[in-house]
Amino acid sequence: MADYGRYCPVAMASEVMADRWTPLIVRELVLGNTRFNDIARALPGISRSLLVQRLRHLERNGVVETWPSPTGRGSEYYLTPAGRDLERVLDSLARWSIEWLFDGLEPRTVEPTTLMWWMHRRIDPERFPPHRTVIEWRHTAPDPQTIWFVLEHDAVSVCTQHPGFDVDLVVTMATGDLADVFQGYRRWQDAVGSGAISVSGSPRLVAALPTWFVWSPWVEVTHARAHRAVTA
Repeated sequence: MADYGRYCPVAMASEVMADRWTPLIVRELVLGNTRFNDIARALPGISRSLLVQRLRHLERNGVVETWPSPTGRGSEYYLTPAGRDLERVLDSLARWSIEWLFDGLEPRTVEPTTLMWWMHRRIDPERFPPHRTVIEWRHTAPDPQTIWFVLEHDAVSVCTQHPGFDVDLVVTMATGDLADVFQGYRRWQDAVGSGAISVSGSPRLVAALPTWFVWSPWVEVTHARAHRAVTA
């Protein structure tokens, strides 16, 4: 990494955070991903060797700590107090981007597996049904793919193969339409009302489904910005 000099606090911070992929790795740690494979899965396009390099860089600079995994296999990564303090930096960057780079944002280009991975960690387990619930997500475009969520014991498992349980809900949509809801460009009820997203299953579960997710951390900011763009 470039040495910007030690005479400016912005330069010093840039030496830690301004390299490619580093802010996104910290984003994953802020969102609670501690395992190497989970971080890699949330960052399509990064090589495993580069992820190792970036994590070591963050550890050397006091942002990340490496702990032995409770399973006894491999390590897990946790933010130090300095690393946790970067959450407000990332939040400011995201809000700035939504405000000033809005026309260039392209959430519809996300792949189904990446979107599903993002969604499964943005959940509200307290609202889950008391019994195991299986959601079948049928992505129709641009690349047809079916992915299942198994909600059980306050957690969500993501399956790219049928999990072997009865399906309780079937959600059918283009990936871009679901990405719009996740990011905040549209409300769930509006997407369902327009037919962009269809949900089948028991009426009780159909009505409850959107309450199980808290969507993007910046969903309300994006929704407000999208509204201003339409009404301007």
